[in-house]
Amino acid sequence: MAGNSALESASKLGDLLAQLPLNQANQWSDIERTAQSLANDLRSKNVEQQTALGQTLLPQTLTSLLKSATSDVQSSGSTCKPAIFELLRVAANLCMDHDDNRGVLLDAGFPQTVVGLLESYAEPVKPAQQEPLPISIPDLKIVKTAIGFLLNASVGYDAVKDRLVSLEAAMTILKLSSAIYPVGAWQRYDPASEEDSAEDPAEKWSLRSTLASWSWRAIEEIRGGDEDDGQRPPRAVFGPDALPLLISQLRAFVPPYPEPPSIFSTPSARRSLVQTDYDIYEQICGLIESLCLDVEDVRLSLARGLTFPDGEHGGVACLSELLTFVEKGDYPPYWSSESAGERAAKEKGFDLGKGALVKAIVEVAGEEKNTDTLWDDSEAEKPGGEFVNRMVEWIRTHKSLKETNRDDLIICATLSLGNICRRDAHSTAIVGPPISLGPDLAALLEPDTDIKVKHGVIGLLKHLAQSQGNRAALGQAGIIQKLAASQIWGEKADMVEIVQVAAIGVAKHMCNGDSKLDNTFSLVLPPEDDSPLRQILELVKRSDSIAVKSEGTRVLVNAVKSLWSTDPKSLDEEKVKKREAAMKAVVTEPCVSALARLIGRSKRYPTLINEGVVALSLISTHPNGGTLVLDSLLNPLPAENIRTTSQPLSAVSATEASPVTGPRRALDMLITVLRDNNPNVPAEVRSNVCALLGHLGRKGVVAESRGVDLQRMEDSTRELIEGLARAEGPSNPKVVAAAKRALEAWQQ
Repeated sequence: MAGNSALESASKLGDLLAQLPLNQANQWSDIERTAQSLANDLRSKNVEQQTALGQTLLPQTLTSLLKSATSDVQSSGSTCKPAIFELLRVAANLCMDHDDNRGVLLDAGFPQTVVGLLESYAEPVKPAQQEPLPISIPDLKIVKTAIGFLLNASVGYDAVKDRLVSLEAAMTILKLSSAIYPVGAWQRYDPASEEDSAEDPAEKWSLRSTLASWSWRAIEEIRGGDEDDGQRPPRAVFGPDALPLLISQLRAFVPPYPEPPSIFSTPSARRSLVQTDYDIYEQICGLIESLCLDVEDVRLSLARGLTFPDGEHGGVACLSELLTFVEKGDYPPYWSSESAGERAAKEKGFDLGKGALVKAIVEVAGEEKNTDTLWDDSEAEKPGGEFVNRMVEWIRTHKSLKETNRDDLIICATLSLGNICRRDAHSTAIVGPPISLGPDLAALLEPDTDIKVKHGVIGLLKHLAQSQGNRAALGQAGIIQKLAASQIWGEKADMVEIVQVAAIGVAKHMCNGDSKLDNTFSLVLPPEDDSPLRQILELVKRSDSIAVKSEGTRVLVNAVKSLWSTDPKSLDEEKVKKREAAMKAVVTEPCVSALARLIGRSKRYPTLINEGVVALSLISTHPNGGTLVLDSLLNPLPAENIRTTSQPLSAVSATEASPVTGPRRALDMLITVLRDNNPNVPAEVRSNVCALLGHLGRKGVVAESRGVDLQRMEDSTRELIEGLARAEGPSNPKVVAAAKRALEAWQQ
């Protein structure tokens, strides 16, 4: 019977449509009653009935009636609104879980007409308005049901989703949702603001809340993404124009919080509103993060809006408000009335949302095109501009983490500054006065500092240390000593290899070209049994990462180069003694063995072989150094377990594969270098190998008691060096000259 009733109602709607030109009295009331009956029949799940109705002219009838009603509502006032509401109900129920009906409604143009209806409601919406849009209960029901229809029509049905994207429906829904239900606006509700005092405020806020929840479900459905097929990325439905609507909603979670009005003074009266606020908060944070990750225009717009909010975001300083929320946003006090489990879940979700926004801010700072936009030297009282100054202040204010417990701000600030300071001028400005951030960063390097904070701080320091002009100031701040004291190179930190490698990079840069030797002394000399260098070499020995092993050993290479290349005549008496002590500290078996292992494992990386050879050559000029170096070349290399996947090294192409375990001895690798005519091996490497072998054979460099071992080395390489000296085959003048000098040294 229900099926016959539904078909009769559908047929009657067709008749009423045909009679519309007659403009009869009560025609919209008749349409309302007929549509209501049909919508009620469709509430009972009956697939056969849905299918039968979809095969009639009902979809076209609904579209035509809705178009007529929306045009008539301008002249006839509210008489059409009940009919519009019921027509929307019919369509929403007709396509519920029914793809065929979704298709016929789309073909009839019904979703397109609904979007047009919503656009008419969205016209008076002002950007990011804080007070709820004045709207009657009948209109609320229409907007809510229209959004509900779009949700039903688009669930799992790409054709509707794609059409809604082309119509920018998601933006229209977002405008309406944020205006009809601004997050937290119920806390400021004033009954006197109602245009129709006869309407029940509780019902009205319930409608607003439900409308907002459905809106976000519809937006999520239109965007799609992971839930579709696991591979398709979300549809691009928002751009920079959505930012004010999204970010302004976060104001509801920034203290001070108003006292809720009497109508919502009890937990039970406000429970659904509190939940809706929280659900929207989660959606907004995730969406802002996604937009900043995926949409370049959003990243650029946020940066521009920091300086020009009126022109960029309709007066909403979006990036500034994001920073304010991350800094000051807090749990609403009314969460305390929830159960312990619910409160804990919300607080955890709140923190995760903040974390998503931190990532968004870091992405904005990481956009290369934003570097000059975010850096501003126009205000002397804010060095670097508003954004940089705010990041610096966060670090200064919250560096005592045990007292402030604001890891999130330190992480955001250090990662953001690390992105901005990729240019030498910016990097130098951060370390030099008036900012002088080095001591503040050093203060954060404590053993119990969270690893995420260490990641941000050390990553920033690595960027800063790359600038030659920063290294002395960073050294004065005690950065190398603080890195060692923070235990980042200790065994407990081995699970965060990326941070360990960054810390190694800081030390490597700070000891590179260290003509005053202060940083090298900090690396090598503080108590020798646990110096930073010893910690790094211990990490190199136990790690299975080629990045850790090779980059860690390069710290030693830079220290050796700085010690040996500095003229002692340029140093005062105290530094001369320190230099001698530091040289003695690296002329040791652990150091030369580390260099030999660097040579042995770096077949694919000639640059690293060369660095190891140069460092060994310098060490061999020190008393007892020659014998140690000879032993390191001849002794069997320990077997090393090296992962086949690893971070690319700074010295090599990121496209090369990771090296595998090398030859039996470091000398075997040097022989391979001399023998191999691989064009990828620079002539400089062969020249330096000849220089090292020649120097070791020079009289007095190696202890006389080791003559047999020295002869083994010469016998293994003589034929190759003689061939290079004769310039057999393709040759390089520098290699020929170095080979000849090696042979001459052996003959002395």
